[in-house]
Amino acid sequence: MEISASGRLEVRITAADVGKRVSVRRLTDDGDTVEKFTDTVGVLTSWDDGVLLITRRAGERVRIAESTLVAGKVVPAAPARRRGPAASYEELARVAARAWRPVESERLGGWELRAAGGFTRRANSVLPLGDPGVPLDDALTLVRDWYGARGLPAYIQTSTGAEGTEELLCAHLEARGWSNEVTAELWIGALAPLADHEAPEVTLSRTADASWLGRYQRKGVGEVALRVLGSGPSAWFATVPGAEGEPPAAIGRCVVDGRWAGFAAVEVDPAHRRRGLATAVMAALADRALAEGASAAWLQVETDNTAARTLYAGLGFAAHHAYHHYRWTPGEEAAEGAGPTEPAGAERDASEGTAATAPETSGGAETYRSA
Repeated sequence: MEISASGRLEVRITAADVGKRVSVRRLTDDGDTVEKFTDTVGVLTSWDDGVLLITRRAGERVRIAESTLVAGKVVPAAPARRRGPAASYEELARVAARAWRPVESERLGGWELRAAGGFTRRANSVLPLGDPGVPLDDALTLVRDWYGARGLPAYIQTSTGAEGTEELLCAHLEARGWSNEVTAELWIGALAPLADHEAPEVTLSRTADASWLGRYQRKGVGEVALRVLGSGPSAWFATVPGAEGEPPAAIGRCVVDGRWAGFAAVEVDPAHRRRGLATAVMAALADRALAEGASAAWLQVETDNTAARTLYAGLGFAAHHAYHHYRWTPGEEAAEGAGPTEPAGAERDASEGTAATAPETSGGAETYRSA
């Protein structure tokens, strides 16, 4: 907290600091006679009518009455990472986008509109890196029309929690009737330690063949989905064979792109759990990626996928930033001049073929695939 020369706490932020990362302390009134304080760190996304709105790293909105503030200051945009590869948000966003390409895209200034017949939100959402080149309301109208012409819901993928992320855009979307349908995180880690694990029985292929697809949780994969799965600078598919005539015991996907290797679709047959097959799949893919010159790894996982998060943390991964898919919900547009609304609760969409959830029951496979 900011302390004056006299030793008193001070509020050293104003409405002019909207868009900056701040740390504030407020007095909490819970009826107790003892004063209690609560600290909040995040991006100041608005300061209107005596109320501050702060967006935390994972996208949570905190409303704070100006009258309760006892201290506040602007803090660095993001804390320094203590381990793992260094990376900016924009670099990772572009790498992740190249690893999961749509079948159709169009530029709107710095935004990319992406479509793939509804196969996954990531391939059917706007990636807003930069200015759209037109006023925001005009851009959102163009987005809705573009997806409407393709018979698709309008999604915008935003991010929070790192330098250069889009907390302000999130607030603007919510104020205009867009709802946060799902939140996930992008994690990063060193690649070499992954390859140190043993990888018996794992075979690698350049294509997602019928056997691999037999374990992949999304059923009825068609031509469009195959194009998305096979996209990326250098895509690899890992398979651990199952019993004769049965789908593989485990599968995984990796895309190598320069120094980065991105992991996805790591799935294990429940009959083969606790055998380290998910780790073996990632180890084999990591070894291949190292041979192609990669040195860092990334993956995406939903915030409530406990099994996946435990696995990845044990392999040295840590969260870099959160990302969110906002969906246009007609008829729920906020009143003109209204402040940002609270985000809707995360709601899974069965059409999201790569959403990392808690172990899925469809087909019985334990799922570690990326969001």
